[in-house]
Amino acid sequence: MFGLGVPELLVILFIILIVFGANRLPEIGSGLGKAIRGFKDATTGKEAIDVTPKESKAAEEKAEEQKT
Repeated sequence: MFGLGVPELLVILFIILIVFGANRLPEIGSGLGKAIRGFKDATTGKEAIDVTPKESKAAEEKAEEQKT
């Protein structure tokens, strides 16, 4: 597609290493992976997990008492 082979990718990696430094590379890779995963989940329509807290038993009993 773009004609990128192994030598070209190594040069790009070396330039990124110089610009960002060795300490930031894992952080950049992690962020890139999360972004790709989020994009993939969004395009496939995968639903997010609902983490809404459920009502406690006491709150349910109080709601029942108020109804009657």
